[in-house]
Amino acid sequence: MDELQVFIEEQKELCPGFAEGYDEGYKHFRIGVMLKQARTNAGLTQVALAEKLKTHKSAISRIENHAEDIKLSTLSHYAEALGKKLDITIL
Repeated sequence: MDELQVFIEEQKELCPGFAEGYDEGYKHFRIGVMLKQARTNAGLTQVALAEKLKTHKSAISRIENHAEDIKLSTLSHYAEALGKKLDITIL
């Protein structure tokens, strides 16, 4: 475990509020990272993807950087524009 992970685990133990906020924030961050990675793997810039979706680059940036409140239909359109399908699993 690296120093950052040790710090995060210590903070989670010391402050339950940190643990709750961190875990929820991490989920949103992870979604944004996955979307950005899928876009870059498809060889598209934010501008190019925005053009495909008939929106603005700033909208793509918001989706990738603030993924806490994305409509399912938006995720589906985003995936389709990359030539992918959206697959949701409930665990």
